[in-house]
Amino acid sequence: MRRVGLGGPLVAVPLALALLGPLFVPAEQTRGAPFVPVGPLGTDFVGRDAWYQVLAGGQAVVLVALLATAASYAVGVPYGVVAATARPRLVDEVLMRPLDVLLAVPSLLVLILVATVAGQGLAVLVGVVALVNFPDVARLSRAAALEVAGRPAVEAMRMQGESWWRTSVVYTGRSVLRTLAADLGVRLTGALYLVASAAFLGVGVPPDAADWAVMVDRNRGGLFLQPWAVVVPALLIVALSVGTNLVFDRALRRVRG
Repeated sequence: MRRVGLGGPLVAVPLALALLGPLFVPAEQTRGAPFVPVGPLGTDFVGRDAWYQVLAGGQAVVLVALLATAASYAVGVPYGVVAATARPRLVDEVLMRPLDVLLAVPSLLVLILVATVAGQGLAVLVGVVALVNFPDVARLSRAAALEVAGRPAVEAMRMQGESWWRTSVVYTGRSVLRTLAADLGVRLTGALYLVASAAFLGVGVPPDAADWAVMVDRNRGGLFLQPWAVVVPALLIVALSVGTNLVFDRALRRVRG
């Protein structure tokens, strides 16, 4: 417990429910009256067992957030490093100025516009969330790489005739890893927020989907009749977000120590 801290259990519980929960959901579910105190959490807005919806509803949220974060780093980090180390510097301007346009548009607006045009589906949601996070990752990578690229060690490597690959990718890329690791927890939390917000707004997922964020939205009408169908999925999303940041903060402190 001391090694993982409080963040470990906060991440483990929602993650276990998200990954293993669908295995315990029956293929066919009976429906009853909405917001009736039947079973552990009662029924939802269409009379389904809310506990089964919790078991089935976390996989999409977690997987989309993880895949979108991985995609944003896979594209954004090389993009930012190339912009920081490119010669001539005009390449930096050409690469980074379009990102300023994306950053000027609110993330939820981009989410709604792109998902509306592209349609429903988890793949679309992954792409949209990755697109929203990409400019921030690229700018952070560029800022960290610019500091590394100005070090005397890099100049010495260039004077010795080292290739661009070794100076820019190997040395510079390796040097910015700690900065990116510190950002990863925040970025994953932001992805969770965007995925949950998209589901809450009905973007990218069907309105009756088994999804934690959809449950919060669709069941809020019965909050005072059967609150657990709203409270439990909301707490799971919060626990996953907070726990992720705590785990990454603790890991970074151990590395520095």
